[in-house]
Amino acid sequence: MGKKSLNIVFLIAGSEPLGSAGMQADIKAITACGGYAACALTGIVDEDTRRVKSVTPLPVELIVSQAESFLGDIDTQCIKTGVLPSAEIIHGVAGVLRRYLKPKKVIDPVIVNSVGEQLVSNDSIEAYKNELFPLATLITPNRREAEVLLKRKLDDIREDIKELGQWGNSVIVKSIEKTVTDDGGNEVKMLSDFFYDAETGEVHEYQKRRIDTNNVNGTGDSFSSAIATYIAKGYGLKEAVEKGEEFIGKAIALGAEYTFGHDFGPVHPCFMEDKVTYDRIYD
Repeated sequence: MGKKSLNIVFLIAGSEPLGSAGMQADIKAITACGGYAACALTGIVDEDTRRVKSVTPLPVELIVSQAESFLGDIDTQCIKTGVLPSAEIIHGVAGVLRRYLKPKKVIDPVIVNSVGEQLVSNDSIEAYKNELFPLATLITPNRREAEVLLKRKLDDIREDIKELGQWGNSVIVKSIEKTVTDDGGNEVKMLSDFFYDAETGEVHEYQKRRIDTNNVNGTGDSFSSAIATYIAKGYGLKEAVEKGEEFIGKAIALGAEYTFGHDFGPVHPCFMEDKVTYDRIYD
């Protein structure tokens, strides 16, 4: 009997001290979903639960060398990017990814913060578009990031999302807020994610009830890493997205039951380990 292969997701991402975002969140989500996580570090983010205090990039040459050391040695099923603090770093990472075309690529464009403030330069945004998106299997902007990339407010999401796939990539736009009326006439806050499948041209909506919690730091990191893991495990892209949606919904729901710091805390990726809570919430 031959030896087994790991379901590897190689991260190119930053580190932060809370353990709730960046490569720490990525690694937890990948592990919880049954994958193997490895990482080339791009920078150090200093933050508490209230705010990001600073982002210190690592030298481009070191980032590229880390990635080459792993990808040149170890077969990898999926590559996922996180924070890339400068246009120079994006250029260096794109150069690496062009040399390794076999792994699927999930590009999470970390370009704005939770209140919509732009975190990277305009040159970085153009570098994403010109160098990384054409290599991507899937890009995963949230609503505010999608608006920055389009340079306008979202109007018709089912058409706007196709424009974000102009480089040949599939797209999922996260966290479109809406209010619906339930059968009892009550207004209910909902969130929708919209997935554009570049292979079929179809747009799918995933709708869920909004959970009232501040424990959402790193949600996008965890979600995109979950999708990357299911891609690495051999699932088709649509099924990987659906399994990622299930994962992040449960992780947010369980994370809402905990206290963490003074403001934005983490989701809870290891919900399966808390069997009592899992049964209560989901069964």
